[in-house]
Amino acid sequence: MEVTREDVLRCAQLAHLSLREDELEPMRLAMAQLLSHAASLDELPLEGVEPMLSALSLPLPRREDTVQEGFTHQEALANAPAQDRGMFVVPKVL
Repeated sequence: MEVTREDVLRCAQLAHLSLREDELEPMRLAMAQLLSHAASLDELPLEGVEPMLSALSLPLPRREDTVQEGFTHQEALANAPAQDRGMFVVPKVL
């Protein structure tokens, strides 16, 4: 697949990348090679091949969902750098 300079610039813009002029041609060649390789995957005979999520057919490890004791209110605030009336004090965001 032919990749143009404009294709590289558009992809760089979409990815919020700043490319120098000397980086455009190597990037164009790399993108063309990548797309060529991806296009070659279309030639694989995949009729009848089931989709798979993993190369291994192992079950996912599971654990029992049990209720555990958590922190008390005082323990949670014990190491807070600042607190007021039983709540964490954090910098204003808005």
